Amino acid sequence: MAASANPGGATARIVIENCAIATVDADDTEYASGYVVVAGNTIESIGAGKAPEGLENVVRRVDGTGHLATPGLVNTHHHFYQWITRGLATDHNLFNWLVALYPTWARIDEDMVRAAAQGSLGMMARGGVTTAMDHHYVYPKGSGDLSGAIIGAAREMGVRFTLARGSMDRSEKDGGLPPDFAVETLEGALAATEETVHKHHDASFGAMTQVAVAPCSPFSVSTELMKQGAELARRLGVRLHTHGSETVEEEKFCHELFGLGPTDYFASTGWLGEDVWMAHCVHMNDSDIEAFARTGTGVAHCPSSNARLAAGIARVPDMLAAGVPVGLGVDGTASNESGELHTELRNALLINRLGAHKEAALNARQALRLGTYGGAQVLGRVSQIGSLEAGKLADLVLWKIDGIGHSSIADPVTAIVFGAAAPVTLSLVNGEPVVEDGRLLHVDEYAIARTARDEAQRLARIAAGS
Repeated sequence: MAASANPGGATARIVIENCAIATVDADDTEYASGYVVVAGNTIESIGAGKAPEGLENVVRRVDGTGHLATPGLVNTHHHFYQWITRGLATDHNLFNWLVALYPTWARIDEDMVRAAAQGSLGMMARGGVTTAMDHHYVYPKGSGDLSGAIIGAAREMGVRFTLARGSMDRSEKDGGLPPDFAVETLEGALAATEETVHKHHDASFGAMTQVAVAPCSPFSVSTELMKQGAELARRLGVRLHTHGSETVEEEKFCHELFGLGPTDYFASTGWLGEDVWMAHCVHMNDSDIEAFARTGTGVAHCPSSNARLAAGIARVPDMLAAGVPVGLGVDGTASNESGELHTELRNALLINRLGAHKEAALNARQALRLGTYGGAQVLGRVSQIGSLEAGKLADLVLWKIDGIGHSSIADPVTAIVFGAAAPVTLSLVNGEPVVEDGRLLHVDEYAIARTARDEAQRLARIAAGS
């Protein structure tokens, strides 16, 4: 029963007890056995031992024995549409991968995008994501209401969501990578982005849907679109997102085309600031990291995708030491076929230990912070989500850690980061259950799987016949 579903009209409460708790607050407060009281859509109280006596309107009590409660995971970079092109171009670097797949992606339509969004959201939600994000930038002519399809899928799933309304206006004829028919005009992209913000963005506390302005990348977007996109976002009061410094090829491209490295180019177009976050940021020198730290520019770290595309190892420990906000991202499922964010906790830790800092790169609690509080920072919602604290929104996950995969690991946080992917017994978003016992509550995941398979096959047929 949902916490808000109290027929008496008074604020209903859910009480979770007897679980280990990692709050991920500023002090990394943890309880070996504690409670969380949810009232309506917010966390009312949290602490050690049993919940307070005499609570009124308790509609549900959850025995969390054998579980760890954490904030819900926050995904900061994704491309949902790629769900229906998984398993292709598996031995390519980024640029070759894009060239191989753009002709197929340029033929997506509304039904395909809806099916892909459902699949992407379902996998993340089952794995503890309570706030999802999608950077959608492919809008072929006549393809339908793609933004509406994505937002509708998130609403149906019950997760909190940010749509980064992307765009491309630099095609092959202009020296970019996308086919000519896959891009928008400068004017069309800006107008459609502004319309999406006006139609869907909710700036209120507890908003379930927000929109960011998100031209795709330096090699698929004109300088004018970057500049005017930044001006548009700030005029509308929304955040900005793009890809940055992902590969050495991108750095070479920027130097050849603009006479600047990626970070200096972004600075010249107004794309550094506390309202900006960028995906990947793998190839950053000391001066780049300093610029991000000084301006408060955030980073979406996507370790699995970076490895899949042989992009390199992002300098996450150095970014964190400098004060750069860093969250985690799944990235598109054509470069991270699992589509799960909780595996990125482990991969972020392990891959960064292959870098210069070795075993001192990241620890389990830093990895968990990247996937929760760090993600909330990057999305500009740290006052609302990302940690378990009284007054924050009730987005939380109860991970089962007493099964065969985790029961012999004494420390609960180590268990979910270093161990196998922990099952989700309960996931709340805005105080409402979204997952119970590993099962999505609001959608039929078998139907989603069938539809995604059918749409993937339809897209492949269309692309083959082109």
